[in-house]
Amino acid sequence: MTIAVLPLRPRRRREKVFGAGRGIPLDRNAKARIMLYARAWSARHRRPGQHRGPLTRATLEVLNALLWGFHNSRDGRCFPSYETIALRAQCCRDTVYEAIKALEAAEILTWVNRLIRVQYRERDLFGRMTLRSRLVRTSNAYVFRDPLPCAPAGVPGQKGAGSLGNSSKSENPLRTLNQDFFLSFGEAKPPQSGTEDPLEQALTRLKQAMEGK
Repeated sequence: MTIAVLPLRPRRRREKVFGAGRGIPLDRNAKARIMLYARAWSARHRRPGQHRGPLTRATLEVLNALLWGFHNSRDGRCFPSYETIALRAQCCRDTVYEAIKALEAAEILTWVNRLIRVQYRERDLFGRMTLRSRLVRTSNAYVFRDPLPCAPAGVPGQKGAGSLGNSSKSENPLRTLNQDFFLSFGEAKPPQSGTEDPLEQALTRLKQAMEGK
């Protein structure tokens, strides 16, 4: 009897960075879109026997904690530990681990490993104290996908809207319509000197006389 062995899919190596990692700013509208997209994606992929779909209530609570509890809207930094997320989402650490994997499978977020270099002293083979260093993983830096159709860039290797690389802070303009109207005409130009209008010449002489007093 021959047993068919399925080929193993190569596992993508997780990127490792020092510091806070890459961040994408998201405004309140973008975060609301991400939450709505997550619920819609889960409902669309719901199978018989599943109450809310592949993304359970605990998974959505983890996503809500990441977006509204830890993500910095201005610079996009988001690197809490599993324990901190679990405390905020009121679940256990293993639930956070499974939730983040499910959210990445749904292409809602991705992450990189944050590393620091730690130095310590130990004895070498000759019994002398030497200074050594090693890399220690501290937490993950999370990046979220904005499902807005006009997002600047798409997910590599995927068709459709959204971006894991870049996202605008807001789809709304920074200025009002009145500000855009006046800025389109530029700054007001000063009146030209040497005009031949008698009225303007008289007003100019009057102004100079009043300034001279």
